[in-house]
Parts: sequence; structure tokens; C-alpha cells
Amino acid sequence: MTNRQGISDSGLTRRRLLKGAATVAGVAAGSGAITGFPTIWAQNIKDVTLTHVGQSFSVIPQIGEQASKDLGFKIDMQTVDYATQLNRLFTQPDSIDIADLSINVVPDIMKQKIGLAIPVSKYKWWDKTMPLFSKGEYPNGKKASVEGGAPIKFQYYADKEGTTLSPTPTDYLTSIPSLTNADTLGIRPDLIGRKIDSWAELINPQFKGKAALVDESDIGILDAVMALEASGAMKYGDKGNLTKAEIDKTIAALIDLKKGGQFRSFWQNFDQSVSLMASGEVVIQSMWSPAVTAVRTRGIACEFVPLKEGYRGWGVTLVPLKHLSGLKLDAAMEYLNWYNSGWQGAFIARQGYYGTVPETTKKFLEPYEWDYWYEGKAAAQDIKDPFGKLMEKAGNKRDGGALWDRMGNVAVWNCLMDEQRYLTKRWNEFISA
Repeated sequence: MTNRQGISDSGLTRRRLLKGAATVAGVAAGSGAITGFPTIWAQNIKDVTLTHVGQSFSVIPQIGEQASKDLGFKIDMQTVDYATQLNRLFTQPDSIDIADLSINVVPDIMKQKIGLAIPVSKYKWWDKTMPLFSKGEYPNGKKASVEGGAPIKFQYYADKEGTTLSPTPTDYLTSIPSLTNADTLGIRPDLIGRKIDSWAELINPQFKGKAALVDESDIGILDAVMALEASGAMKYGDKGNLTKAEIDKTIAALIDLKKGGQFRSFWQNFDQSVSLMASGEVVIQSMWSPAVTAVRTRGIACEFVPLKEGYRGWGVTLVPLKHLSGLKLDAAMEYLNWYNSGWQGAFIARQGYYGTVPETTKKFLEPYEWDYWYEGKAAAQDIKDPFGKLMEKAGNKRDGGALWDRMGNVAVWNCLMDEQRYLTKRWNEFISA
């Protein structure tokens, strides 16, 4: 498939890739860092298969199929749940070539010594990457919130050995950021009938038995923390890194709410969240942007509401693993460069996510799609999801406005807290209470 200029959708035709690869000097295998391409790349690349493993919201078969078509080697997309993903990553790292996961998992990858340090010079889009990742700031130079797992905390290795992280930019990346978003609450406006503008509404008694949380300790706790602080019930030092005492007080408050009947459900996957909202069993809940999209494609009103306290931000990143070497390592680097060259960014934009290189994404969206998804303008035409289903009718605007209206108002980032093990234990006690 080609765009309006007649250029391959990937922006990188196979012929161009092969020609470029064949003119670059070779690399010493097992060096621990990506450093170049061998001259035999073009001859044997068709025999390479890269295994890309992650969760369903980002590891999508159509993306792997397009990459395989454009690059000339196979991308094997494997979708797993979060717990399975981490277990496989840390016990069978050689079964994964590209790990697709939250950027705040990088410290654990570093401790296990299973990830590669990526020289900035080998990734062609770094100077065009969102400054939230590359500099920890917004386009206007303002520093972004670092509460929780802000991407800048995990983006750079101090050196090519990748033994320590650097809080400031270096020449070595821990991973390649792929997509990001700023999450908030999903609501059924038709069943609520009034404006919702605060996280506190999640625990408002008005919605007793009609509210839901995601049953994932490191995300659900942040939604709860935002709600409790917004209501005035709690005050936190760092919402993204609770102390044991703060965890105990938060869990106690949540157990009281649960026993009082506030929560209808605690969903564990995308489909559950969609069903709860589409059925009307729940009118306000933790929600992800594609889930809101999925409800809307059924012709049911659903909104991702901007809240005055700010959003919960997150970033997903691609980690090439250390067992990669030789031709397969070079193919992995080509794949990482392809990934943010535009096609993937446009695909996930139609789900409501942001690619980390907006400039390339824009080339693969129709102007009216770009205006709707990134600029916050009213849709000039009907907006469809990546699979062609109607998502939004012409004339409507995206919830939350333009890119930096959302990403420029992140209050806390998804994270793995210092007391994560203790949090998980207490969270499970809450869920089973």
C-alpha cells in the first residue's frame, strides 16, 4: 500500500534498506551494544525471524505483518498478559528478541543484565522523538512532572555496558520509546447526565455500585490515589512512589469503600472494561483509550474525561535483548528504526494512542485524522478505528483536546514503586476483602 505521494507506507522500502545495509561496515557479534551492519545483510535477511512479545494494546498482528512486508524478514508478534510477559522476560529471556513493555520496567531489565545498550547514533529518529522521553520536558522547554515513573528516569544508560541508569541524556539508550498516552477516567455521559471534572468522582457515593477499578496493582493504585487525594481524604508526598505507611492508609480506605459497595467490579483485561461500560453496569471507571474507542464503535456514548487534577501518564518502549547478535541483531535495529517511521504511529493513533515521533506519524494520517487525533480539532469527516469501524462522527472533537493539552498535563506516571512487592501484597488483600 502506498500513500498519496506514491511512497511505501513504511517510508522505507525494502530496496532502500538493503542498499543502505550493504554499504555499512560490519559489527563484532556479542559486543553488548548495537554498532553497525554486516555486508552480508541483504543476502540472508529473508531467513531472519524476530520475536516481538508484549500485551495486546500494542502488540498487534497487523503491525507485525506490515513490518514483515516492508523489511523483508519476519516479525513474529506474540501477545501475552502482563504477568506472563514479565515471568517469561526474566526466566526465558532468550525466547524474546524485542520486549514491548512499560518503560518503568527498564531498571529490572538492567538488574537482570538482559537488555542491550543502544547507541543514539544507530537510531535515526531520536532528534525527532517527543522531548518527554529525550529530555524530560515539554516542547516549550518546561520540565515535566517526575512523580512516579517519568520516562526520563529510565531512558538512558550511563555507558555502553548498561550497568547503571543516567538521569540526564547520554549516548546510550535503554530502549526505543514506541507509544505514550495520558489516561483518565472513562464515563457513560448519557447515564451520568452531568459534567465530570475530578478524579474524586470515582469514589463519589452517587456512583455506589457503578464504579470500577483496574485490577493491576501498579496502575489501579494510582487511579485510587488520584481519587483519594482529589477528594481531600488523603495527601501524598510522591503519588507515584508511596511509602509503606501511605500504602497501608490507602488500602484501608479502599477496603472501606469496597465494603460500602462503591465498586461494581475490578477488571483485569481490555474486554472486561469494554463490556462493563457498554452494558451500563458501570458508569465511571479506570479505562484505556482503545477501550473507549471500542465502546463508541458499538454506537454507545463513552468519554475519556479531562480532569482538573491532571492525567496519569505512561510510556511504552521496545527493548532489544542481549542474546541478539550478528545478522539478527542488525535486523532488530532495522526493525526499531522502521517501528517509528510512521506506519505504526498512524495505526495506533487511530486507537487513541500517540506515537513518540509525531512528525513521521503525520505523514501516514489523512489531514482530517491528524487534526482530530493530534490537534484536537473537530472531525472534518467520520473518524474510524484502525479496523475501519466508525469511532466518531464528523463534527465531534477528541476528548481532552490536542496532544499537548493531554500530555502537557500529566500529574503522575505509571511506575513500579520502591515498595512494589509490599504494594502487591496489600492490593491483593484489598481485592479479596
